[in-house]
Parts: sequence; structure tokens; C-alpha cells
Amino acid sequence: MSGDDAGGFQLSLFQSWQLRQGGEALHVPLRQQRLITALALKGPRSRSYLVGLLWPAHSEPKALDSLRVSVHLIARQVPGLLANGGAVLSLNDTVEVDLHRLHQEILQPGLGCGDGHAAAFLSDLRRADLLPGWYEDWVMAEQAEFRRARLHALVGLAGELFGRAEYRLALEAAEAALDLEPLYEQAVRVVVEVEQLQGNRVAALRAFENYKARLMAEMGLVPSEALQKMFAEG
Repeated sequence: MSGDDAGGFQLSLFQSWQLRQGGEALHVPLRQQRLITALALKGPRSRSYLVGLLWPAHSEPKALDSLRVSVHLIARQVPGLLANGGAVLSLNDTVEVDLHRLHQEILQPGLGCGDGHAAAFLSDLRRADLLPGWYEDWVMAEQAEFRRARLHALVGLAGELFGRAEYRLALEAAEAALDLEPLYEQAVRVVVEVEQLQGNRVAALRAFENYKARLMAEMGLVPSEALQKMFAEG
């Protein structure tokens, strides 16, 4: 049974923060959003951990009071969202979180390519911008970690698709990886190989020269011998 059918909660952390119940968007003030988000990103945590994470500049009594207020407001505004286990807080295990779902797909090699789901998996990866506009240190650390996971997933997907001769999707996946990290040579390699195989010599040259110029400008390096050889032979 899906969360929508059960009237359960669906938490979205991609693009913009949103909590839904049974498909209906709920209004949750920022103060409560922060605690809900911390539990979604960090999992079940002790109250002492949460006060240090969310209110590091406050004295412990004041931070504990802020946590108590947040827990009370969440319990009143969205009853059933939290599992309050005394010293430990967590989201109810029936809460569906888009980050968790996509992370499970990323951790299962080849899942995105199975049964013709590559296009949908690629679309999910491209749109999975975690909490844009949130600049607290603990959030930014999670953003950086998940950005790396997305990058590796996109490059891996591009390689799998290339190996299956699904060149259009392979190119899209490689270009999406380069949107995240323009100097990721493995993604550049896929772009160049696909363009060469499809007879797009000008596009392959443009991709290679753009990468070469940017790599020199930003890092004072040149493309690897393997990439240069592949491009020359192509």
C-alpha cells in the first residue's frame, strides 16, 4: 500500500521542502522543518545530539527548551509524524522520504537500467537537488555527500548505457554528471566517445577542447594521456 493510499506522510527534500499527507501539502513552519529534516537526514538521534546540531550557539537548557517546543508543535500540527522514544527521536518508520528512496536505488548497481527504467532513473537523478537554499553547516555537509553520490551514479549510469549502445541516454547521463562536476574526466570521455560514434566530430571536438581549456585554467593540468589518445584515434 502506498503512502498516498494509506493517508501517510511523504517528505520531499529535493528542489523544495515539502511535506504531504495523503497527497495533500501541509504547511510546516521553518522551525519545525529543521527538526524534521535533521531526523530525515541523520536518522533516529538522541535529544542531546539534536540540540547540539540545531542550536549550537544556545546554552544547553535553552536548546533543550527549543527542542521541546519544536517536538510539541510537530506533535500538535502533524500528529503521527514523529516517533517519540523518550531520549531518542525519529520519524515514524512509515514516512516516505524521496532522498531515502533514491539513495536506495543508487546503492543497488544496475537497478536504474533494469526493465527499461533508465530514463526515469536519470530524470530522478537530474532533479535531485537536495535542499537548495539551505546553508547551515550540517545541511551543507549532507548536500556535498549526496552530490558526490549523484555524480558517481550518473557516471556509472552513463557507462552502463554506453555499453548497451543506448547512446542518447548515455550522453544525457554524462552531460548531467558534467553539470555537477565539469572536470570529471570519465564523464567527458563518455561524451566524446558517443559523439564520435555518432559521427558528430565537431561536437566531440568542442567537448574535448572545452574540458581541456577549463582543466588548464582551473587546475593547471592537461587531460590524461588515455583521453587524449582516445580522442586522437577517434
